[in-house]
Amino acid sequence: MGIMGFLRERMGKILAIVIGLALFAFIIGEVVKSGSSFFRDSANEVGEVNGKAISYQEFNERLDASTQQFRQQSGQELTPQINSYLQETTWNQLLTQQLLGKEMDKLGIVVGDAEIQSMISGNNPDQAIARQFVDEKGQFDKSKLNQFLQYINSGKADAAQMDQWANFVKQVIEGRKSQKYMALVTNGLYVNSLDAKDDYLAKNKLVNFKYSTLPYASIPDSQVKLTDGDYSAYYNDHKHEFINKQETRNFDYVSFNAAASKEDSAAVKALAEKLAADFKASTNDSLFVQVNAETKAPIASVRKGQLEPTLDSVMFGAQKGFIYGPYLSNGSYKVAKLVASEVGPDSVKARHILINPATEGGIDKAVAKADSLKKLIAGGKSFADLAKIYSVDKQSGEKGGDLGTFGRGAMVPAFDEAVFNSKPNELKTVTTQFGVHLFEVQSQKGSSKVVKVAVVDKPLQPSSKTQAAVYSKAQSFLSSLNKDNFDEQAKKSGLTIKKADDVTATAAALPGLDNARDVVKWAYKAEQGDFSDQVFTTGDQFIVARLTAVKPKGQLSLDNVKKQIEPAVMNMAKGKKLTEKYNAALNGAGSIDQVAQKAGSTVVPVQNIVFANPVIPGSVPEYKLIGSIFGSQPNKLSKPVEGAAGVYVYVVDSFVNPAQLTNAVREKQQLSQALVQRSEGLILDALKDKANVKDNRAKFY
Repeated sequence: MGIMGFLRERMGKILAIVIGLALFAFIIGEVVKSGSSFFRDSANEVGEVNGKAISYQEFNERLDASTQQFRQQSGQELTPQINSYLQETTWNQLLTQQLLGKEMDKLGIVVGDAEIQSMISGNNPDQAIARQFVDEKGQFDKSKLNQFLQYINSGKADAAQMDQWANFVKQVIEGRKSQKYMALVTNGLYVNSLDAKDDYLAKNKLVNFKYSTLPYASIPDSQVKLTDGDYSAYYNDHKHEFINKQETRNFDYVSFNAAASKEDSAAVKALAEKLAADFKASTNDSLFVQVNAETKAPIASVRKGQLEPTLDSVMFGAQKGFIYGPYLSNGSYKVAKLVASEVGPDSVKARHILINPATEGGIDKAVAKADSLKKLIAGGKSFADLAKIYSVDKQSGEKGGDLGTFGRGAMVPAFDEAVFNSKPNELKTVTTQFGVHLFEVQSQKGSSKVVKVAVVDKPLQPSSKTQAAVYSKAQSFLSSLNKDNFDEQAKKSGLTIKKADDVTATAAALPGLDNARDVVKWAYKAEQGDFSDQVFTTGDQFIVARLTAVKPKGQLSLDNVKKQIEPAVMNMAKGKKLTEKYNAALNGAGSIDQVAQKAGSTVVPVQNIVFANPVIPGSVPEYKLIGSIFGSQPNKLSKPVEGAAGVYVYVVDSFVNPAQLTNAVREKQQLSQALVQRSEGLILDALKDKANVKDNRAKFY
């Protein structure tokens, strides 16, 4: 009865709580479905600048464009470090665009229609546009620009070309607006005559002095016991140095090496030896390489010096079909076969017309178009004129298709092979990753022996057995951990604890670890003191980590920087002792020689030091010491000065003043130029410091 009565009395409250929880669960469910939450940023926002979101789509499109441009310009493979660099560069570009955009809108900075027209087609177009239309000497060619603009406005350009041009013009306009903003700021910078005079004296006034020093290293660390007061005193005096511009984290980690064992190496070598026998019997070497090699490199003619040294020394004196290997090179067992040797030109002069299969409707149609152009040229049409009209390689197309003179290996392998195996004045076609080339060799130079060498490689990788054994050790170590025994267990297992300090949320690599993204992601979800919830794999290493510090954005606490400042605090504590020693030596001393003798030091004479370059010969920069010296009177013993490397006592012998500065114009101009050059970066830094920036990239990459 009691229970039923209790329920009747409180049923209203109970129902309200149940309904409230159900509604809350429903809302949370909908939020999760829609990809956002009351407790975290929108799932499709990479970041936010002053309340304006940067969407994942916008950022990723920019990143893809930067990545494609990097690939085309460098030809390098994308590594985690390069990916991280491209991502950071793209982020900074977007950040700059948002920050400057807001400032320019506030100031009403615009580029009018007449100005845009002048920038594009005027007598003095914008430099970004002028650089795209140059003659053979690299000078701006107005006729080429006009020809292109007529083509764009004729309606013959396809949608992709129109979009590319529109985006390019948009960037040029934004660039002009940024120039106006920077000019507005920099025109307000001013260097007066006093600034010029101070700078002139700092660079030209000389001082001659003698000094005695007691280095901090003269006191062993073991003789100094640091107190909390020492740390606090140093921290309070240098607080301005401990501002974190973005959140960072510190963690310790141990690594278990899962590189290939001796047994693995023997197994891979045995496989390579079997391949060597099959390779020797092969009648289709290209197919054999494509089927069996890890690195499926095309077989191209090379001259002496272009093969790796091991092969270069044997292949040029060998007979066709000669097999070399297995040999170990760059982490792989390799087998090489001499496919052919002949005498060929050292370099060629050639021209081409490049046709893009994507815009022609496929490889077949691109080849057909190349054949049609070939017939036109054979019928008397100018190769150079057709290249200007039809080649998608605009850089060479504007020069009539001219590629200049180049040696073997300068071009992609397929094009290289085709060109060096052609005769002068022959018109031929070849397909590469860039498209279909109609080319003509105009001349050949030199003559030397070349060889074709086919290489099959098998990487030296750990077997699954090796990896399983090492992973088991890592897992066993992880299983033995609790909140307090990471150091103890590492020592017990004979493992070296490595440190990763001040790691940013978007870091891709760490010292000794090329691809550590998963470890970094874990660190940004963990709490200080946590150890990793799994064994991470980075290359041939298995990693177990422990988060040791979370350093928030903004002013760092003493606890955050205590380890970092320990060497400086140690020097500060030693400096007090050395200063006391010098003060005792100064008592009753009449010369620096007497001070040095009493302190157990020596006197060192120094000449011709300038304020602008405060470096004592054979030592580190000593800003505090040199600043003190230039504020001193000659022939007067100084008080002890705690510098960067030790404690100093000095006496000034003389100052040598430069000639009187009669005309400050030149000095003012130099200072102004230096100030303007620094200003753009300083302006952006100031805007970033003031802005409210949220960086969510770590959630996506």
